[in-house]
Formats: sequence, C-alpha cells, structure tokens
Amino acid sequence: MRCLVTGVAGFIGSHLADRLLRDGHAVRGIDCFTDYYDVRIKRENLDGLLGHERFEFIGESLVETDLGALLDDVEVVFHQAAQAGVRASWGDHFDEYVDHNVRATQRLLEAARGRPLRRFVYASSSSVYGETRELPMREDHPTRPVSPYGVTKLAGENLCRLYRREAAVPVVCLRYFTVYGPRQRPDMAFHRFIRAALRGEPIEVYGNGTQTRDFTYIDDAVEANVAAASYDGDHVVFNIGGGQRASINRVLDVIGSHPGTTLDVHYRDRQPGDVTHTYADVSRARRELGFSPRVTLEDGIAREVDWVRWLLRRLEENGA
Repeated sequence: MRCLVTGVAGFIGSHLADRLLRDGHAVRGIDCFTDYYDVRIKRENLDGLLGHERFEFIGESLVETDLGALLDDVEVVFHQAAQAGVRASWGDHFDEYVDHNVRATQRLLEAARGRPLRRFVYASSSSVYGETRELPMREDHPTRPVSPYGVTKLAGENLCRLYRREAAVPVVCLRYFTVYGPRQRPDMAFHRFIRAALRGEPIEVYGNGTQTRDFTYIDDAVEANVAAASYDGDHVVFNIGGGQRASINRVLDVIGSHPGTTLDVHYRDRQPGDVTHTYADVSRARRELGFSPRVTLEDGIAREVDWVRWLLRRLEENGA
C-alpha cells in the first residue's frame, strides 16, 4: 500500500517509515525540519530512507503545502508530525504549537474528506490525561491536560473525532506513553541523561526522581501503528504503553550500570506541566490491535546508550 508519514524525519516517523519500507510498502514522507532541535539529527534519521526506490520525500510544512497532491494515491496516513515539548509549550512559542499541532491536523483531516483512505492514524500523547491519581490510565478517563502542549494534542484528537463522525475519515488515535530508544529527541529525558552520563557531565532531574512513567520502546510504538493501519473495529482511541512503569531514579540506575557512564545527578524543582505518574492500561490495544510490548526497559536503554555513543562520535566527526 502507499502510505503518507508526516514528521518523517523525526524520532517515531523515521522508524515507522523504515518499517513500512521493509514490509514492502511505498512511503511518501513530509517534514519541514523545524529548529526545535539540531536539524542535523533529523537529516541523519533520513539517511537510510533517501534514495530508496519506494520512498518519496517532501521538505515542506503541512500548514503551507498542497495537501491534495500530498494525499494523491495515499491509502494510509500516519500523522506523526507535531511541535513537541511540554516545557517549551509555555509562553511566546505557543503559536508554533497551534500551527503544527492544531492547524496542520485540521488541514490534513479536511484534505482527507471524501478520499478512499483505509486508515488515518493520529499520534496523540499521554499528556492529554494530565495529573491523575487513577492508575492505570484508561482511554475513558477524564482528559485534563496540564500543559499547552497537552491541550494542542487533545485538540487534535477532538478534531479527529469530529472528522470521523461528520466526514467519515477513518481515524484512529494512539496515545503514546513516553517513547524512547535510538533517534530519541535530544530534549527528552533518556537522551539527556545518557548523553550527560557518557560525557561525565551533571544530570539535571526535575523533581526528586520518584516520579514514574510508563516507558514505551520505539519498536513497540511502531508495531502499534502498523496494527492500527489494518484495524477494522469501532474504537477511536488507544493507549500505547510499554507496560514498564518505573521511577526516574530507577532509569538512572540502569543507565549508570553501563560501562563508560558517570552519574552526577542534581535534583531541581519540578517544572510546570510535568505530571507525577503515568501508567497505561493497554488492555484495549491488546484486545483490538493485538498490541503486546516486547522490549524490556533494560534492553531498550542498552540500545539507546549504544546509539547515543554513536551519535556523539558522529557529531564530533562533523565538527559539533
């Protein structure tokens, strides 16, 4: 089948495109290379895709490009593009979140109206839940985001529901819980911790480290997307978690067990928009999508440590 992957140069988008090509599909990818983090990392993510006979790349923004041409002959849309970052979404940069997370999603859904799509898969986030004492989080729990980023991701979900109901766009929303692994964004905690540990630099932890997250390895998140593409049921929203809830202090212990790492941890004040705990109930995804996370936290961190080592060498070679 012919697939569209938005945000194809990003962490999840590039892995997903790799998988689709390996499975024999044709992939059209779009990315506008926002400068939220070093664009050289995004170009490295694309390195294995460019030149593939079944891959087409478009370097444009979803808020400006011709979406009719973008969706031509596309059977499945994987909408991974977004302006990321909970902490950065406060203040003057909010317009960027509205553009990339809300306007871009609405434009893409509008362009999808009347097209014979098999599925439109929207990448949502556990951030839509906000702070809750009800764990694990189920898809029918209240959504009360505590960051502007979470508000925009929930707005995207609501747009998806609206276009599914009123325009029959075959939408599925996947709520990711802290995806990690090779190619993870440099602002995300695992990447920051590993990079600092390998360099012997201070590691900043916001909060006391006892806060917990449900961590999802990248391969498992990709598997959920592939399953969602062929889903023919009636559910719209699915939690995608790793089934590996752990504290930040536990994560640091695992990182510190690797040769060549040094932990110099400094605890800072909790940041606005950070929630205390996340934990996904994935029973719906398991039942409806056949989703079953396979990669353990220890194995996943080991793979990311190896990748960050490689990336640091690569950037040094290029004069970073």
